[in-house]
Amino acid sequence: MQVPIKQTIEKVPGGMMVVPLLVGALIATFFPETPKFFGSFTGALFSGSLTILAVFYVCMGASIDFRATPYIVKKGGTLLVVKVGVAVILGVIFGRILGETPVTSGMFAGISTLAIVAAMNDTNGGLYMALMGQYGRPRDVGAYTIMTLESGPFLTMLTLGVAGLSAFPWQALVGAILPLVVGMIIGNLDREMRAFLSRAIPVMIPFFAFALGAGLDLSKVWQAGLLGLGMGVAVVIVTGIPLFLADRITGGTGVAGVAAASTAGNAAAVPAIVAAANPAYAPAAGPATILIAACVVVTAILTPLLTAWVSRKVGPGVDTESEDEVATTAALTPTPRPAGH
Repeated sequence: MQVPIKQTIEKVPGGMMVVPLLVGALIATFFPETPKFFGSFTGALFSGSLTILAVFYVCMGASIDFRATPYIVKKGGTLLVVKVGVAVILGVIFGRILGETPVTSGMFAGISTLAIVAAMNDTNGGLYMALMGQYGRPRDVGAYTIMTLESGPFLTMLTLGVAGLSAFPWQALVGAILPLVVGMIIGNLDREMRAFLSRAIPVMIPFFAFALGAGLDLSKVWQAGLLGLGMGVAVVIVTGIPLFLADRITGGTGVAGVAAASTAGNAAAVPAIVAAANPAYAPAAGPATILIAACVVVTAILTPLLTAWVSRKVGPGVDTESEDEVATTAALTPTPRPAGH
């Protein structure tokens, strides 16, 4: 008898990230001594998020191709700059108001500059490519080759530094992006290694999600209720409008921009990594992880609905790329990842 575990999990938006994270959080909340009780490899699963993420980013880097058509560079680069630019602006504004620490009371309890920047910075790649496959053009799918550079804590650390908050030593900044760069070099030197490492990307998502969840206390999750919903809506609106306009300016219909207005599942891992690099963010890391997980779910629901609506309003547009461009785009388009990414 077969039990459709994978199919059931994937019915949940960002399920491969969200469900294991919640399982880990439930165990940590109601059975907090479990890691110590079992120890060994079982205990390591509860505390190994950073190690698993390091391997995850090497594999992700291997999936990025250095080559790209001019259109893909222009479109992907524009969406990347706009998405990160919005996060920088918000980081500067809220950095002046909140600093490094989270709000500790009231209806905004748990919100922090770290949570806002990390939620805005990283696009859900699997969701973007799936939406572009349905509503966009082939070369718009390939634009995510460039946007993949959003992944990981590097840009969030850089944004927090630009915002004038606690700086990170150069070693921490280099260390945050080094696994991704190493993966990119390996993947571009050997296509077989790219294929080999890329296949591991979706496999590791539930494991680091579980380890992240094991560090959360669900007694505080209620704080992410309406606040988490509000943040998710804010990600779609605040990043969606400039991304829509940027897509139109670069010759698109605006659909690709709206499809990029989401939060990646692995963005929930960023607060823990940032806090490990700079303890000043430690108080904000736990609440930020919960809020970002909420943003993943909310944007995974709203972004497809808004993308479909915009597509009906503006139409798919006319794709005038040549056969050579189509072939190159197909070669450069990364393998679609689960929407949890």
